[in-house]
Amino acid sequence: MRRVVITGAGTINALGLSVPATLEAMREGRCGIGPLEMRDVDRLAVKIGGQVKGFDPEAVFNRQQIALYDRYTQFTLMAAEEAIRQSGLEFDGELAAKSGVVLGTSGGGLTTQDENYRAVYEEGKNRVHPFVVPKLMNNAACSHVSMQYNIKGPSFTVASACSSSNHAMGQAFWFVRSGMAPVMVTGGSESMLCFGGIKAWEGLRVMSKDGCRPFSATRNGMVQGEGAGIFVFEDYEHAKARGAEILAEVAGFAMSSDAADIVMPSKQGAARAISGALSDAGIAKDKIGYINAHGTGTAANDKTECAAVADVFGTHADDLMISSTKSMHGHCIGATGAVELLACIMALKDGVIAPTIGYEEPDPECALDCVPNEAREARIEAALSNAFAFGGLNAVLALRKV
Repeated sequence: MRRVVITGAGTINALGLSVPATLEAMREGRCGIGPLEMRDVDRLAVKIGGQVKGFDPEAVFNRQQIALYDRYTQFTLMAAEEAIRQSGLEFDGELAAKSGVVLGTSGGGLTTQDENYRAVYEEGKNRVHPFVVPKLMNNAACSHVSMQYNIKGPSFTVASACSSSNHAMGQAFWFVRSGMAPVMVTGGSESMLCFGGIKAWEGLRVMSKDGCRPFSATRNGMVQGEGAGIFVFEDYEHAKARGAEILAEVAGFAMSSDAADIVMPSKQGAARAISGALSDAGIAKDKIGYINAHGTGTAANDKTECAAVADVFGTHADDLMISSTKSMHGHCIGATGAVELLACIMALKDGVIAPTIGYEEPDPECALDCVPNEAREARIEAALSNAFAFGGLNAVLALRKV
């Protein structure tokens, strides 16, 4: 089997419009969650979110492109441009024919759906733009990346709620490791911060009105975010031969299904995915120095995840660091694992552990080192990135320092 490495990374999220800006915010423990700016916000009970601000689509895309790109696709293309530029790759000839794109999203073009439902049902219009369907479909972002960069190999979209981008990156990892593709562009994108999106989530009664405080006894729910994280996964020998900078190695991946409840998480399901990723990577438990947690800030998720980590790692659970960057950028749903993978890369490459901010009071059911409030310098050799979705669909990536 081939080794798989990351040679490019790109992002846009509430913390920054690029990877350097995002990592700087993570180091500083800066919060990107704030008041929502959207139509009819006064009708919402939840008025905060990890919203991308300072991004002007008209400065990046022309009029025809904006008519075709939903906000989640715009995010994807912005992040993909940064990642592919960093990788230094140009897709032509055999490389173009064999490389692919696998992306994750949960809501896809939800903003487009929301705008057009409003036009038809509220404003009484009888026609919508002819590009509504290609704009809102979940595979739109994947298709536009493949077209823009001439990537002609295996390309598709994965939708598994909050695990979408981890599932997508896991498939990309397998494509490269198996030798089916030398390069895969992968990650996830989401833009659900529209009136209809927030209103639907309010109905679940899992949303906080004042902030995201994972693992803290005072936590009272999750906060939605938006954005994209895109990466270039590449065959190690291919990357080495062309002298590419390697950010980290993707060493293993595992998935599991709780097969239990549509919204309540299972400790056993999470533990199977964590153990499976370690086994697939061939990494001993005591070599993991950091876990980027799913860490949503809901009582059920946080205590279940901590219990799963304790079960898998035993006494080593007390020695590893676990943090939730959702406390800073919000829960980006289908993109969240991709944005959070940046924290794992920063931990491995730069020796900086992103904090869990907003931490106020210890919870005995979350008695792990959650790196409260301030980033920490630490040299680690391996890390995990957890994603546990509604529907009980779990996906965990294992990464190693190169």
